[in-house]
Amino acid sequence: MNTLLNKVLLLQNTRALVCAASSLQSQVLTTQMPLGVLLTNRQYRSMPTHGIGKYRHLLPKALPKKKKERVQAKQIKAATATEFGVFNVCVSGYDMTLVEHYSQYIHNLCNHLDIRVDESCALPTKSTEVMVMQEQGTKMYVDAVLKTHERVVQISEMKATLFPIFMEVVLKNQPEGVRLCLKQHTEADYQARFKTRPELEGLLAKINN
Repeated sequence: MNTLLNKVLLLQNTRALVCAASSLQSQVLTTQMPLGVLLTNRQYRSMPTHGIGKYRHLLPKALPKKKKERVQAKQIKAATATEFGVFNVCVSGYDMTLVEHYSQYIHNLCNHLDIRVDESCALPTKSTEVMVMQEQGTKMYVDAVLKTHERVVQISEMKATLFPIFMEVVLKNQPEGVRLCLKQHTEADYQARFKTRPELEGLLAKINN
């Protein structure tokens, strides 16, 4: 009799625990609780991040650096029956401001007249020493140093009909003390843009010999 009563009581207690557990589970699901309350073990520590926080793949791929090539002279175009070839408009003078502004004026004039300008560059400054001899003596001393500044505007494929108009405007606006010269472009003019290095040339000559 006692054993039968114990079994009945145990079955009732089990049913009560199952009902309580189900009601508790339904309350947990209906109420919003933080995830950390339900999870006792920190499983995310062993899980991969799948590249979270990385941005390298979003950046564009950097191109490999190219070695600087040596500057080479361009091929000189020959003149035709209706167009000029490549020629240089050389502007020189002792006042650097006048020379620079006049070369810029020529460049802007070419752009306005749709004349092709290959390049505009400056040549190395040349220094000239003015020597004066004393009245009673044979020794000479430096009285002044004159610096000549030169700019070059290289023009190509200018039409023959446009050349007189271009020259008239350029000569009309030529400032005082500035020398203007037009000549055909050659390989020597290209080499004149660079400063000579006697020490390096001497070493190269020794190596070649």
